[in-house]
Amino acid sequence: MSNKLNTSMSLAKPDALNITTNQKIALALGSIGLVILALALFNTNFPNKGLFLTLALGLISVGTIFYSREAYLTKLEGIKNDGVWFKSISSRGIGGWILGVVLTSFYIVLYFFPKYLGLGQNGEANTGLISLFDPLSKLLSGRDPSQWFVYGTLYTIAILAFGYKFILKYRHNRYQQLRTISVMFFQLGFAFLIPEFMYVMNNDLPYYDLKSIWPLNYYIFDQWSVKGFISNGTIGLALLLFGIISIFVITPFLTYKYGKRWYCSWVCGCGGLAETAGDSFRQLSSKKLYAWKIERWLIHLVLVFSVVMTTAMVYSYLGTDSSKYWLTKGVFISLVIAFLTLVFAGVMYFKGKELAKDAKYGAISLFSVIALLLVMHFTSTTDHLFFVKGSALRSAYGIYIGSIFSGVIGTGFYPILGNRSWCRFGCPMAAILGFQQRLFSKFRITTNGGQCISCGNCSNSCEMGIDVRHYAQKGENIVRSSCVGCGICSAVCPRGVLKLENDSLKGRINSNDILLGNDVDLMNFVNQK
Repeated sequence: MSNKLNTSMSLAKPDALNITTNQKIALALGSIGLVILALALFNTNFPNKGLFLTLALGLISVGTIFYSREAYLTKLEGIKNDGVWFKSISSRGIGGWILGVVLTSFYIVLYFFPKYLGLGQNGEANTGLISLFDPLSKLLSGRDPSQWFVYGTLYTIAILAFGYKFILKYRHNRYQQLRTISVMFFQLGFAFLIPEFMYVMNNDLPYYDLKSIWPLNYYIFDQWSVKGFISNGTIGLALLLFGIISIFVITPFLTYKYGKRWYCSWVCGCGGLAETAGDSFRQLSSKKLYAWKIERWLIHLVLVFSVVMTTAMVYSYLGTDSSKYWLTKGVFISLVIAFLTLVFAGVMYFKGKELAKDAKYGAISLFSVIALLLVMHFTSTTDHLFFVKGSALRSAYGIYIGSIFSGVIGTGFYPILGNRSWCRFGCPMAAILGFQQRLFSKFRITTNGGQCISCGNCSNSCEMGIDVRHYAQKGENIVRSSCVGCGICSAVCPRGVLKLENDSLKGRINSNDILLGNDVDLMNFVNQK
């Protein structure tokens, strides 16, 4: 094993570590799998699609697994940085930019030009890459694949293969192993297989990923979706009711108990891909103050947009005759405004002092939402909302947030902005859970400031752009809305300074109790204790 260790004493750029022969073989296997997919993309007619699809996906998975085993099992357990800032692909070098362009191009084609992937137009049969997945789609659900089935398959393969790599890399940390197994399980079962099986049992039932919750699941309250649930009797109503209960009961309770990590780091598919396939880019998240300011404004603007657009979407297909419908347009708008006002009043009453000036920004957001909803209500016509045709408005959220932000930018920009740019700057679900985490969750990351050596491993590895070292040096608990509780900061700390805990709310935020050596009132504070 000693001949594989880097013995360089350089304080600057370390000596280059050449990949081993086994890793070259693994890369060759994975490349062959990608070549098969590329050939399918250019309409190569394979004699046996099932065989070649199995070869492609199998070689990509086997190549990734073998490469990972050679990379980590030949080394001792523990923290691995391995010159990550000196590799082109993981330090915004040429390799990183090329990968970013390739990923972004793929997402643009996937969302806006699926015909170039081979999606049949006007009832025509699929060709190209999509047709290669015919055998798998027919096996699982008996239907022709769409571009979303192809994407879901590749997405699942990526989480499973790179999840194995992640487990090997952090095999010294049980928490990392468990949560990685969790996201692999939820992606394979709840996001990929169960929806396909549900289609077999009832093909009239709308597609439903049970772990995808509003506002991340932005289409659950669209007219076609609601009609589909209602028309499918008990099971449809149960799924619709589960979606509503998830929003108002399940997610707040679990966030209270465990913080937003229960979803963002253990369940969510977007987070699962970021943690596994995107792990090599986590250090690229900006820790600068201006990035934090942009994050706070942008993610909450997206949340406001999500609330307004969802309300407008439901409003667009409700009736106005109170003798026929109990839930009319007017009643619905009144209920939404009353609920938002009640939430804001409760936050101000219980947490107003703690939030300080942030309460002002919350009030601005609330009044903005209410004003937009009132404008919509009093200016709407039969088929127009906000002076825009209702059908166009309903698709706007899916296009701009569901497609462009979460897909094209969120994943395509992994090598440029880091692996959690969507979670950090755009995900409305992360905004809601972060709001709950900041206000009433038991979760916090405790720090032992006396043990901190200021190595910076924690801040470097934080994918959400939190300067963890700043808190650790002061011995201050980390309670941030943006923290997804991935625990990597704790896993890479060489001194055991950081610990993820679920405890009582008392003393969770201790910014006023930090003993600093230059505090002029230090002795007065100690004597008061």
